[in-house]
Amino acid sequence: MILLTVEGLEKKYGLKHLFEDVSFGIDDRDKIGIIGANGSGKSTLLKILAGVETPDKGKVMVANQRTIAYLPQDSPFDAEDTVLQAILKSSGKVMDLIYEYEVVCKELETKHTEDPSLIDRMSQLAHELDVCGAWELESNAKTVLGKLGLYDLTAIMGTLSGGQRKRVALAHALVVPSDGLILDEPTNHLDADSVEWLENYIRRYQGAVLLITHDRYFLDRVATRMIEMDGRTAVTYTGGYSSYLVQKAEQEEQAIRDDRKRSALVRQELDWMRGGCKARTTKQKARMLRAESLVYAPKKEKAKELEIGFGAGRLGDKIMEFHQVSKSYDDKLLLQSFEYHLQKGDRIGIIGPNGSGKTTLFDMITGRVQPDSGHIELGKTVKIGYYDQQSRGLDDSKRVIEYIQEHAEQIKTKDGMVFSASKMLERFLFAPSTQYSYIKTLSGGERRRLYLLKQLIDSPNVLLLDEPTNDLDIPTLRVLEDYLDTYTGCLIVVSHDRYFLDRTVEYIFAFEENGLIRRYPGNYSVYLELKASESGKNEKKPVKKASEAPKPAVAPSLKPSSLTSKEKRELELLERTIQEAESRQSEIAGRLASAGSDFELQQKLGSELQGLQQQLDKEMARWTKLAEQA
Repeated sequence: MILLTVEGLEKKYGLKHLFEDVSFGIDDRDKIGIIGANGSGKSTLLKILAGVETPDKGKVMVANQRTIAYLPQDSPFDAEDTVLQAILKSSGKVMDLIYEYEVVCKELETKHTEDPSLIDRMSQLAHELDVCGAWELESNAKTVLGKLGLYDLTAIMGTLSGGQRKRVALAHALVVPSDGLILDEPTNHLDADSVEWLENYIRRYQGAVLLITHDRYFLDRVATRMIEMDGRTAVTYTGGYSSYLVQKAEQEEQAIRDDRKRSALVRQELDWMRGGCKARTTKQKARMLRAESLVYAPKKEKAKELEIGFGAGRLGDKIMEFHQVSKSYDDKLLLQSFEYHLQKGDRIGIIGPNGSGKTTLFDMITGRVQPDSGHIELGKTVKIGYYDQQSRGLDDSKRVIEYIQEHAEQIKTKDGMVFSASKMLERFLFAPSTQYSYIKTLSGGERRRLYLLKQLIDSPNVLLLDEPTNDLDIPTLRVLEDYLDTYTGCLIVVSHDRYFLDRTVEYIFAFEENGLIRRYPGNYSVYLELKASESGKNEKKPVKKASEAPKPAVAPSLKPSSLTSKEKRELELLERTIQEAESRQSEIAGRLASAGSDFELQQKLGSELQGLQQQLDKEMARWTKLAEQA
C-alpha cells in the first residue's frame, strides 16, 4: 500500500538548482536510504516530504489518515523542558496528556505546600491516561531514551550538549505513533551499541522509513531501496548499499561500452565524409545528420572528487607515551592508570559508550585538558593534526579563503607540487565563487571539509580524528579512506562508523568499565568476533546447590500462544539462522570494505551480500509474523 507519492518535485535556492522532476512512491514497508554529495539537496528533499518546506514545482501526497514522524538535523526545543517533557511535547492528543501530567508533577515537586487544584488536576489526568492506555507510551519513551544513552529524564534541555539534544530528538521521532519515519542523519552522535540498537529497531519497525545516513553498514542492513541524488535527478536502486555499488558499477561499465561504440561510429562516419561524399540525396543528408548527432551528443560530466595529496612529516623513535594516566569528571572515573607507547605505523580505533572519555583522551593529548595523575610525553618530531567534533577555531566571521590564507598562502603536497590557497580550495571542492563566501553560510558538510583541509595543510605525522564521518557525504568519506590507506603517520580515530573503522584501523582500544581501556588486534569486525567468542566462553550454566530451595514456578502468560509446536520450532530456528546470516553479512561487508579498487572482488562480494540481504528480508518478515503470534 502506498504511503506517500512524490510527483515532479523541483527546488532552487537563488541561482542554485538543487533538483528537478523528482518522482517516486513509498510503500508502507519500504526502508529507503538517500545518498548523494553534500549540496545535492538530500536534506531539502526530506524537509519537503515532511511538509517543512514547499517545492518550487511538483507535489507530495500522503495517504489519508496516515502520519509521518520527522527527525531534522537540528531540532528546536524549549530550553526549560525536561528530557521526558521534550519527548512528549506536541506529539498528538495522548502524548500531550502525558506531557501535561509530567508538567503538573514537576510543579507539585517544586512547591513547598500542597496545591489542591494541582492535585485534583493530576488525579484527573491520571484517570484519562488510564482510560486511553497511555502509560505504555510513556514506558516506551523511557525505554528508547535508555537505549540511546539518556538516563536522566529530569535533565533540563538547555543544559544538554548538541549530541544529547540530537538523541532526544531521535527518541521523540521514534516514540510518536506513526505510519512512517523520515530521519536526517539519525546515527550522528550515537555510540556503536546505540547504532546497532537503532538498526534493529528500524528493521523491525512496521512502517516505512526514509533516511539519510553516511553509515554504509547501516544502509546495507536496513535499506530495501536506495535513492541517489545525482545531477539534479533522483535515481532509484534496489537493495542496500552493496547492491547499489554493484548496480552503479554495472552502469559505469555500460557507459564505457556505449562511449566506445559511439567513438567507433564517429570514426566510421568521419571516414565516409572524408571520402568526399556530398549530401545530395536524402540518405546522404540523414547520414550527415547522424554524424553531427554523434559528435555533439551531450556527455554526462563525471562529478568532481575531493583531492587529498598531503604527506606526513618524519617521525622520530619517540612518538607518544602514556605513563599511568588517570582522569575523572564529577566523580566519574574515565581513565585509570593508562599506559601505552605509540609505535610508528599505529592505526588505532577508539570505541566506547557516549561519555566514557574518548574525546577527553584526545583533549589530554593536545594539552587542552590535564590528567589528574600520570603524564603524556610527546616526541620532538611529533606534529599533531586534531580534527575535533566541534571544528574549534573555525571563525564564522571570516571568508573561506581568508581562513586558509591566514595559515598558508602556498601549500605543498606530498608529490612536491605547490598550490595557492585558492587552487587547494578548488581541490577540496570549493568553487572560486564559494571561496569568498563567509564561513557562517556554509553547510555542515562544507564546514567539516574546510576544517579537514586546515588540519592537513601542515602534513601532520599524528592524526587525531574525532568522529570524522559526521556531516561528511559518502563520496568524501571514500576519498578520505583512500588517503588514510596510504598515510604513513600514526592514526588514532574515535568513531561510531563501523565501515570507516574497518577500512582504516588495525587495533581497537575499547573503553570499558572502571576507566579501563582494553586493546584488541584487528579492525572493528574482528573486535566483534573476539567479543562474541569471549561471550560464548563466559556463558556457563549455573550449578544448583543441593541446599537451595526450589524456585517458584513462573506464572503462565494470560495470553495463550497461538503458535503450533511446529511454528515454535520454526521461530527458534529462524532466530539462529538470522543471527548466522547477520554474522556472515558482517564478515562479507568487512571484506568488501578492504577490497580497495579490486572491482572484480567488489562485484563478487556485493552480489553475495545482495543475495544474503534478500534471504534476511524474507526470514525477518517470517520471524516478525511468528513473533507477533507468540
